[in-house]
Amino acid sequence: MTTLFIADLHLSADRQDITDCFLQFMANETANIDALYVLGDLFEMWIGDDDNSPFHQQIKHAFKQLTDSGIPCFFIHGNRDFLIGKRFSEETGVQLLAEHTVIDLYGTPTLILHGDTLCIQDVDYQRYRKKVHNRFIQWLFMRLPLSRRLKIGTKIRGSSSENNQRKDLDIMDVDGKAVIDMLQAYHVNQMIHGHTHRPDVHQINMNGQKATRTVLGDWYDHGSVLVVTPECSQLQTRQFN
Repeated sequence: MTTLFIADLHLSADRQDITDCFLQFMANETANIDALYVLGDLFEMWIGDDDNSPFHQQIKHAFKQLTDSGIPCFFIHGNRDFLIGKRFSEETGVQLLAEHTVIDLYGTPTLILHGDTLCIQDVDYQRYRKKVHNRFIQWLFMRLPLSRRLKIGTKIRGSSSENNQRKDLDIMDVDGKAVIDMLQAYHVNQMIHGHTHRPDVHQINMNGQKATRTVLGDWYDHGSVLVVTPECSQLQTRQFN
């Protein structure tokens, strides 16, 4: 009985080492698990489900093999791949979840999310997030030619990287009060998320009650997997070949 969580792989055709590590993980470590949860930023950039590049087909095939074997896989959108939609789900068998979802993790109600909604001190990012999650703006964007969307996405990705380099790292981390507020709002004592690229397990005192916040790592230098069983949970790494 094992459930796996991953996030922030930022898969792209430019990083074959990350792709290889992910494909090995899917082939060798997902047999007989209870479920796989992907908590956002699976891709470095996603400009629409109609992008059928060989690279994307390869990744989708890996998910399809998993779900065809009877292993459920769930996905929560990240800030890089929030346009993953119904077509991707139908082609892969991956089930799309709400941005904040409570699951029963071996008897413990657990809130799972990408994590960017907790970074409320990063005002510029939250303003940007509100715009790109506007349904009308997304509708307009998806009606642009694929080539045009690719150019826009590449430009936004570059601007985002430049802006983040100028920001204080603490501003881009989660806000402690926002964490507690969200735990209380969903009536849970356990949270799992990614986004910040700061893997760790945080113990929280929540009005006298103990709570746990587990942060998944990114896959830039090595793979990062949270392995959960009924007995324990452990953040693990996977080395690139």
